[in-house]
Amino acid sequence: MFKRVLVANRGEIAVRIIRALREMGIESVAIYSDADKDALHTILADYAYSLDGNRVQETYTNMDKIINIAKISGSEAIHPGYGFLSETTKFAEAVEGAGITFIGPRSNIIRLMGDKIEARKLMADLGTPLIEGSETSIKSYEEAAKIAESIGYPVLVKAAAGGGGIGMKLVSHQDKLKEALVAVRNTSISLFANDSIFLEKYLSKPRHIEIQILGDKYGNYIHLGERECSIQRRHMKIVEETPSLAISYEIREKMCETAVRIANSVGYDSAGTVEFIYEDGEFYFLEMNTRIQVEHTITEMVTSLDIVKEQIAIAAGEPLKIKQEDIKFNGHAIECRIYAEDPTKYFIPSPGKITNYIAPGGPGVRLDSGIKSDYTVSTYYDSMLSKLITFGMDRDEAISRMCRALTETCIEGIDTNIPLLIEIMKDGDFKDGNISTKFLEEHSSLINKGSNKKKTIFVSIDDPQ
Repeated sequence: MFKRVLVANRGEIAVRIIRALREMGIESVAIYSDADKDALHTILADYAYSLDGNRVQETYTNMDKIINIAKISGSEAIHPGYGFLSETTKFAEAVEGAGITFIGPRSNIIRLMGDKIEARKLMADLGTPLIEGSETSIKSYEEAAKIAESIGYPVLVKAAAGGGGIGMKLVSHQDKLKEALVAVRNTSISLFANDSIFLEKYLSKPRHIEIQILGDKYGNYIHLGERECSIQRRHMKIVEETPSLAISYEIREKMCETAVRIANSVGYDSAGTVEFIYEDGEFYFLEMNTRIQVEHTITEMVTSLDIVKEQIAIAAGEPLKIKQEDIKFNGHAIECRIYAEDPTKYFIPSPGKITNYIAPGGPGVRLDSGIKSDYTVSTYYDSMLSKLITFGMDRDEAISRMCRALTETCIEGIDTNIPLLIEIMKDGDFKDGNISTKFLEEHSSLINKGSNKKKTIFVSIDDPQ
């Protein structure tokens, strides 16, 4: 097992990894930008090294700096978390080339599954159901127009190297196609240094279902069930739960078997997620995330398994100690992502200093957070502050606990999406499980409900009312 690991990330996921390392008796090395000098992950780590700067390009995605710090600090491995460099083939290759262990799958697997066009070709060869779309990278508007007309509008223009909702545009009519092609290609070049884009049929009311898998270096593969991630804003998940109410036992078995078969076909050797779109009893391959997922927490709640520890152990060369028949699913779990943003103003980020912070607690409540009182939310990075997770013996209990926990959470000095999350939990359609990726679009009135300020009514004992 490793003695020291560098965590190449920040915020709540860096804190989550540092905690797992400490429980495993492994020393942690944090890296931090100027803005994160007093951040929680920096404080909790055994060692912390400055990246000198604030911009993402000069800090958390600066491969040379990070690998150099790993060498200087004596780190034997690097855990990339999610986002930033976690699915960057070049970084994984550089880490491997430096004689350091990359805690994730091998670089060739990241390359294969990170290119959505190549991944679609592989899925076709495996007989995995796919949404109608282009088979190669789009080279011209004329080619795109022909394909779009063939599969029918609306269509999605997607970056082959995109992910997490980044690098895609919905096109409802042909007159918007050219503009979308240019926008997505420019985004892809800017963010992913890749100009490959493709088209995919846009389903009317799909649900987003993903399967958590684990694979080791010895050909052992298991799944940890599904997660429903349908409630999103701007293609970014904000509420996740497990299990999903939408799928039957038979569909669940087929999806899980398909995910394990995909992992096996590429020799996957880490924690990962196979994502599907589900509609009208049919499921289709969407993408594979070759990293730890933001929402891994809810799977941990219903399986009592620490996925991050398993990921670290696999990277250290240990075989999986658990078999499929050892996995038992219990109860229901929900995760809400808490962002520093104002939903009433098109989810515009709300940076600034947190003047007062009170975390929720009580039975069945877990909080993965990277913030504290007097913490300043920076303009340089993603606006997610924390993840609030609740567990219940059934879905109703998990929802009621989430309502309570969200109401208890106090984050003052900035705007957050907590009021919106509370309204979602209280909504009748959500409670009945009538959700899709269009939930917020169809329930836009929820965005303007509620308030960032809690209201406590103080009543005098002498007040006759």
